[in-house]
Amino acid sequence: MIHFGFSYIGFIFLLMLFIPNMIWTKHKPKDYEKYVGNENKILLMFERIGEVLVCIIALIFSDFNFREPNLWSIWLVLAVLAMLLYEGYWIRYFHSEQKMTDFYSSFLGIPVAGASLPIAAFFFLGIYGANFFLLFATIILGIGHIGIHLSHKKEVTSEEKKKKPIILILYIALIALLVILFGTITVIIGIRNYNAIKGCVHSSNGVEEETYLDLCGQKQYCLIRGENVNNPVIIWIHGGPASPDTMETYAFSNVLKEDYTVVAWNQRGCGRTYYKNKDVDPNNETATFEQAQADLDALVDYLCDRFHQEKVILVGHSYGTMVGSKYAIDHPDKVAAYIGVGQMGAGGSDIYAYEDALSIAKENGDDTEAMVAAFEKYQADASLENMLALRNYVSPYHTPEKESNYIWTALTSPYLGVNDVLWFGKQLGSLSDFVDLNGQLFDYISREDVYAYGTEFQMPVGFISGSCDWITPVKYTEDYYNTITAPQKEMRLIDGWGHTVPMENPEEFAETLKQVLREIMQ
Repeated sequence: MIHFGFSYIGFIFLLMLFIPNMIWTKHKPKDYEKYVGNENKILLMFERIGEVLVCIIALIFSDFNFREPNLWSIWLVLAVLAMLLYEGYWIRYFHSEQKMTDFYSSFLGIPVAGASLPIAAFFFLGIYGANFFLLFATIILGIGHIGIHLSHKKEVTSEEKKKKPIILILYIALIALLVILFGTITVIIGIRNYNAIKGCVHSSNGVEEETYLDLCGQKQYCLIRGENVNNPVIIWIHGGPASPDTMETYAFSNVLKEDYTVVAWNQRGCGRTYYKNKDVDPNNETATFEQAQADLDALVDYLCDRFHQEKVILVGHSYGTMVGSKYAIDHPDKVAAYIGVGQMGAGGSDIYAYEDALSIAKENGDDTEAMVAAFEKYQADASLENMLALRNYVSPYHTPEKESNYIWTALTSPYLGVNDVLWFGKQLGSLSDFVDLNGQLFDYISREDVYAYGTEFQMPVGFISGSCDWITPVKYTEDYYNTITAPQKEMRLIDGWGHTVPMENPEEFAETLKQVLREIMQ
C-alpha cells in the first residue's frame, strides 16, 4: 500500500482515455461549441483539477500494477471492464450520426457513458490499489466531468421521459446505496493510507517488509518493521490457537520500532500462512505444537543471522505464551528475554472464572440455571465448543472497565490482506469445522499447561496483563509468576483492560512493554 513507482496499468488506462478523445476532436457533434459556453464554471474547475490529479496519480504509484491474483483482483477486473465498455461507447459514437444526443447518450443502460465509465474505471483502479489519492482525485473529476455531461444532456434532450414513481424511488435508493458503499470504502482506504504514512519507516537503515519465509518446509508470513536493523529483535507470537493478529501489530510496533525490530509471525496452519500452503497441507496435518517449536526455532535462526543478533526477545500473547515459554525454557542460548502477555498458567482457569461469575450472579439474584448447565456440560466434555458456550454465560459478569473496538484496528490496518479477511471468516463460520482444521492444537491446549515445561527460566522474564483479564485470569498468571525463577522478573497490570489489551490499547501496551524490558534487562 502506497508504493511509489511507475504504473503501467495507469499508463494503459490513460492511453485508452486520451486516444478516443484525440480522435473525437475531429468528430465533434454539431453545435458543440454553442453548449460549451454554457458550462458551469465550478464544475469546469472540478473537472480540470481532477484531470490533472488523476493523470499524475495514475502513473506514480505501482500499487495499480498487476499482482498475484486473489479476491481483491475483482476490482481490477471491474476497472478493465469499465474501460473496455468506454471504448465500446466511442466505437458506437464514431459510427453514429455524431449528434449531441449521441455524445451524451447512455450505453448498455449506463447513463452519460462517456463520462461515467472512465470515472468508474479509475475509481475501481483506486480501490484495487487501495490508494486514497486516486479515489479522491477521481471523485473530484467525477463531480465536474459527470456533472457537465448531465447538464449538457439535459440541454439537448427536448422531452425527457419522466420516470414512474416506483422506478424513481428504486433509482434514488440504488444511488444512495452506491454512495454509502463506495463512500465507506473510500473512508476506510483513506484511514489505511493515513496509518501507512503515519507509521512508515523513514530510516535508510530501517526495515519495513511483508515476506514469506521458508520455515521447515513451509512459506510462513512475517511482517518485519523497525527503524534500525541493528536494534534488538522482538518476535511477536500470536494466540489462538490459530488466531493470527499480524495485521494489527502495526498499532503497537509504531511505538516500538524506534528501539526494536518487531517481527510479527503467522504461525503454521492459520491466516496467510495457511492459504500460502493450502495446496500442500490443506488439512493442517503438520500444524502441531511440536512443529510450532521447530518453526519458531527456524525463525529465530533466520532473524539472528539476518540482523546479526546473538539472541531475540520473545513476546507471546495468550496461547502464544505457551509457544514462547516452552521455547524460552528449551533454548536459553537464543532468547534474550521472554515476555508473556495474558500469560497462561495452570489448567482450569475457566472453572475459576465460572465460580467467580456464579458467585456474582447469585449475589445479584440472577437465574443461574443455564450457566450451571453449561458448566456441567463443560465438565463432562472440555471441548472448545463447550468452553465457549460456558464463556457466553460467564463473560457478562467479567466485563472489562475499558474496552475498544480492535476490529476497527484490523480493518484500518495498512497490512490487512484478503487472506486475513478470509481466515477471520473461517473463525466466524462453523466452529466445528474450524476446530477440526486445527484439532491437534486445540487437543494440545486442552491437556497441557505451562507448568509442564518447567519453571526455571535462564533469561529475564516479564508478564503483562490487563487487570480485567478473565480469559487468562490474572490470579493464575500471578500464581505462575510467583512460581517461576528467573535472573530478573517483572509483572505489570494495565488497569481496566481485558485480554486483548495489545490491540485495544496498543500505545499503552507498547510503553508498558518497553518499561518492562528496561527493568528486566538493565
